[in-house]
Amino acid sequence: MTDHTKPSSEDLRERLTPLQYEVTQEAGTERAFSGEYWNTKDDGTYHCVVCDEPLFRSDTKYDSGTGWPSFWDALDPAKVELVEDRAHFMVRTEVRCARCHAHLGHLFDDGPRPTGERYCMNSASLRLEREPKEA
Repeated sequence: MTDHTKPSSEDLRERLTPLQYEVTQEAGTERAFSGEYWNTKDDGTYHCVVCDEPLFRSDTKYDSGTGWPSFWDALDPAKVELVEDRAHFMVRTEVRCARCHAHLGHLFDDGPRPTGERYCMNSASLRLEREPKEA
């Protein structure tokens, strides 16, 4: 993994939408069924909106019924960091980008095979790089 200096808050506020900033920098959560990618079925790679690190592939995305983009595996486990989250009187596993530490969402153990995991991500933390459609 390459060294990465986190951009300043000022730079991020200029570059990101208010929702993207709230989600990635303040551990916010977009409303269910409101994000750009919750129902997207396009092929491609999902990148961190802050540092552009590739994190998830569309072939691991599935409809979890939750209203957020859900994946049963990360592109590379080293690209995400898992942190205990005790906010809101719950114990959950927060998922952050390992490169820039942006908040992405949470990890749950109620996903499909083969991993049984559900990476429940915020669309606002991701950018989909779509694969070109074949002619």
